[in-house]
Amino acid sequence: MERDAPQTNFMAHTYLTFEFGNDEEKAQQARHKLESLKQAFKLDKKMLLKLDRKEEETPAVAELPKEKAPKAADPKSKDSKGTKSSKKADPEPAKLASLKADIKFLLRIALPNHEKLTEQRLLKRISTEELLTSASPKTIRQADKGFADLDARFEELE
Repeated sequence: MERDAPQTNFMAHTYLTFEFGNDEEKAQQARHKLESLKQAFKLDKKMLLKLDRKEEETPAVAELPKEKAPKAADPKSKDSKGTKSSKKADPEPAKLASLKADIKFLLRIALPNHEKLTEQRLLKRISTEELLTSASPKTIRQADKGFADLDARFEELE
């Protein structure tokens, strides 16, 4: 008996969304936490995390001429005492400053009906993690309004 599509297509999906604003460091810490929960609960293909990042240029920084952008210090340059400077150059500081990223995680949990207890434990564990609760998590189930839009957006992301 061969199946045409993976079994996860027929399971009820639950989505959790986490919004981090432009805090890249906090988003990376949360991603690591979610990956560790995925390993702890042994949810390899049943828990998928995708990053939804919307980048916009801020008009105030985008209008600056390129000559006025801050120059990176040469790490080989010597200061007034003749010793090497300990400052390191930032990679493309003008580009990093001109982008405003809205970072959002979409987490899809697809568990069969007989694993409802696992799903409840996982959701309870996520709700107790301070790092994840500070990102204003929202739980969207298949019967909720907006589920179809979120499901389509999740499928669009890489």
